[in-house]
Amino acid sequence: MPYDTKILKAKAIEAIEKNKLIFVEDICAYIGISKPCFYTHFAVDSNDFNELTDLLEKNKIQLKTAIRKKWFDSERDTGLMALYKLCSTPEEHKKLQQNYVAVNANVQNLPPILPPIEIKNETDDSSDENTETE
Repeated sequence: MPYDTKILKAKAIEAIEKNKLIFVEDICAYIGISKPCFYTHFAVDSNDFNELTDLLEKNKIQLKTAIRKKWFDSERDTGLMALYKLCSTPEEHKKLQQNYVAVNANVQNLPPILPPIEIKNETDDSSDENTETE
């Protein structure tokens, strides 16, 4: 039996708002449809799709705000950071993954960690072997 898009949309909105969903997969699980079925009824960039994804985004923003508050209030932030990364935008995720190296102005005066490596140029020696003698 085919689904009615209006009924699916109403169920999706109810599930998003009631359960604070943040992913399309969550909508599918709550209303009992597959992802292909979801995208058949809510084509990407359609008004219905945009409305549903806006609701998901609103929940993500609320979740991130709550996580930030708990993060600053808590001393156990490892689990919260994992959840934050899960619902972060690609730009936020990239910033969270960056590794920063502190550069000290006195680093230039430190001795090298390893001695310099000498590289021999072997092309000069081999050029004599490649020439033909008459």
